[in-house]
Amino acid sequence: MSERFPAPVDLDLRLVQCFTVVAEHQHFGRAAEALHTTQPSLSRQIRRLEQQVGVRLLDRTTHGTRLSEAGEIFLPQAQGLLRAAVEAMARARAAARPSSITIGYTKGLVITPAVRALRDRNPDAEVHTRLLAWNDSRGALLEHRVDAVVTRLPFPTDRLRVTVLYDEPRVLVVPRDHRLVGKESVTLDDIADEPIPHVRQSDPLLNAYWRLDPRPDGRPAPDGPLVEALEDKHELIASGQAVAIGPPLDYATGLHPSLTTIPLHGVEPSQVVLATRTGDRSRLVTAFRKHAEALLTGTHQAEPTRKT
Repeated sequence: MSERFPAPVDLDLRLVQCFTVVAEHQHFGRAAEALHTTQPSLSRQIRRLEQQVGVRLLDRTTHGTRLSEAGEIFLPQAQGLLRAAVEAMARARAAARPSSITIGYTKGLVITPAVRALRDRNPDAEVHTRLLAWNDSRGALLEHRVDAVVTRLPFPTDRLRVTVLYDEPRVLVVPRDHRLVGKESVTLDDIADEPIPHVRQSDPLLNAYWRLDPRPDGRPAPDGPLVEALEDKHELIASGQAVAIGPPLDYATGLHPSLTTIPLHGVEPSQVVLATRTGDRSRLVTAFRKHAEALLTGTHQAEPTRKT
């Protein structure tokens, strides 16, 4: 006969988090910097975790740190524990504040009409907004940092409810002295040999989508430099080392002042969507979805900016 309750487990989630960060960086020094602690302190915390689990989880090598065989097994479970803990706290807080909602959005997208309508019709509700990194929409939803997100596809949509709000053209981002500036539009043939940057640690789906890799004829997109973040990519393009394909940002919503955009002809548009957690029956989430579908149609968004 199985026990009604599982046996008590002495496992400190702070130590589990330390382990996942070391596993990600594969180096105690870099992990310590990411955790804002010292390397000796982090080593002690990992030893405490290994004592609690009862096995060695990490092996130090001359080149850094690698997971032991037991660590390889423990890592996905540890990540699941942390996600479950975050979700448990978020659900408890949401239950205590049923009249609160946080709406996320990514750069270049305007959510004001729908947010204003939600506030007007729910004057007693706490309605918050949060600007998210371009690749953080799914994580922010599943970690309950936000309750709804207006963002751009593509991203993995399992465990999410996704509603397409409108299509948005993709544009070519170039320095203002680029040879193609002044053209009404360009095609992929015009940039067949132009290098396009990769973003480090980006989801492969996103990287392929915004690089149009492979091209419709099956050829790979020309390789460009590796960059850490969107801002680095814009600086690289401004210096004339690459071009990029992106959404129609303008200078007010994140375009580098030395850059301009040109409409890209013959390429499927991207889609702006509303995403929420599957099964979320919050009345405020439901209300915001209705306002977003009615009011966020693309007419309030920035148009592509072309300046010579």
